[in-house]
Amino acid sequence: SSSEGFGAAEKIVLLTFISTVILMAILGNLLVMVAVCRDRQLRKIKTNYFIVSLAFADLLVSVLVMPFGAIELVKDNWIYGEMFCLVRTSLDVLLTTASILHLCCISLDRYYAICCQPLVYRNKMTPLRIAVMLGGCWVIPTFISFLPIMQGWNSIGIIDLIQQRQFNKASNSTYCIFMVNKPYAITCSVVAFYMPFLLMVLAYYRIYVTAREHARQIRVLQRAGAPADGRQHPPDQHSTHRMKTETKAAKTLCIIMGCFCLCWAPFFITNIVDPFINYTVPGKLWTAFLWLGYINSGLNPFLYAFLNKSFRRAFLIILCCGDERHRRPSILGQTVPCSTTTINGSTHVLR
Repeated sequence: SSSEGFGAAEKIVLLTFISTVILMAILGNLLVMVAVCRDRQLRKIKTNYFIVSLAFADLLVSVLVMPFGAIELVKDNWIYGEMFCLVRTSLDVLLTTASILHLCCISLDRYYAICCQPLVYRNKMTPLRIAVMLGGCWVIPTFISFLPIMQGWNSIGIIDLIQQRQFNKASNSTYCIFMVNKPYAITCSVVAFYMPFLLMVLAYYRIYVTAREHARQIRVLQRAGAPADGRQHPPDQHSTHRMKTETKAAKTLCIIMGCFCLCWAPFFITNIVDPFINYTVPGKLWTAFLWLGYINSGLNPFLYAFLNKSFRRAFLIILCCGDERHRRPSILGQTVPCSTTTINGSTHVLR
């Protein structure tokens, strides 16, 4: 929280903006969870287990973390006591880290689906491995949230500075201050952002390269109109569909990666830099970067809605009260049904 305060006009703008962000995050993530629960085809796709868990983490951020931060920001005072300040801060670190780790797991799942053979994907993404990955997304953040924060490890060496900033004598206001020492800042940032970011970059880069290579090979065969070397067959409906799907998947993942970096990179860069410059980063800048990260929790469902055909159809069915126009056409009578094996999992998430 900022001890510098905001003017009346700034508070009105902030309240309107923050309320919109919270409402969009709650409705968007609820819509994702309901869509997967109601749509039988979405429930069959392994990756959607990660998406539902991600939506649940983002929903908790918008319900348990954002409102209290918004109240303190607008009232310029923390009224819930020191213990709840620690609990709220721990939930903040836990849930936002869990959200980021889910995005990392989704990128790894897409890597195995698009860059590996179908048999490799089935062997890698077993129900047990999915359960272990989901468990890790929730257990790992506890080691950098509740455990160190409740024990006060993050404040070792800077307790006097924290106490000084917790109370503003001029306005007689109390703040829920979360400051971190250098060891905690580095450890937390590496676990919560830099390691997942590196894995996501590597996975998405391999997906992008693989999709481009598949598209290039199919275009060559299409121009030739015949087998290229006597061993391969001309591209059929399956391969053409796969090329289009994987190319769009690569572009979509790049968009999600860009949004992720835009939302969280400023905060975690500042989180590491601030302890090394004697905590001189302005409070309002901290607030802006923190809420920019919160926006990511409300942004993910809308990326799925606009960029994923399967989710978009499920959303339309829910919002239009089951209108038959938006339901999937029956595959009866189709000559070449498209299965998950044929397209190597590329349509599981991002089409």
